Amino acid sequence: MYETALRCVVNEDLEEEWRRYLNETRTHLQILDDVARTFGLDPETETPGREVVRHTGEALVKAMEMALKADKPEAAQLVAAECVVLAETKDHLNWELIAEASQKVQGPRGQALKEALKQVEEQEDEHLYHTAGWSRELWIDSLGLPAVLPPPEEEKEVKTAIGAARAKKARKEML
Repeated sequence: MYETALRCVVNEDLEEEWRRYLNETRTHLQILDDVARTFGLDPETETPGREVVRHTGEALVKAMEMALKADKPEAAQLVAAECVVLAETKDHLNWELIAEASQKVQGPRGQALKEALKQVEEQEDEHLYHTAGWSRELWIDSLGLPAVLPPPEEEKEVKTAIGAARAKKARKEML
């Protein structure tokens, strides 16, 4: 997902951010593989749910590739930002479920979930809230309206939903 999004990016600040998110996401995948093994699961096992997630991800990648073919870089960047927001929204929901499970599961499994959350949760929040801000501001800019780039979520280093709401509200003052 991020590899394709990076092929679409025009804004240098956004490119830097997405490169960091790509590296963090690779680390998150390794952490989740380790958690799966703690549960006695093979992280490579194909499941119906995994097929659905892969299908969704492939559709988002295809959307970005279609946008690239149109040879309109700014439009491709917008499509990429929206695709990343969609993917990160699902990712965020998954981590919320992991957080819920970590409160109920005991022993080494519960500890593995808690440790994974401690390592990943704040980064995942940032991925979602910052990219949503980028998407909003890039769209505003594309409409010829005054935009805040980088977005307020980036400038204020938002890592919570409340922080994202405050940053969005503060954008008028930042124009």
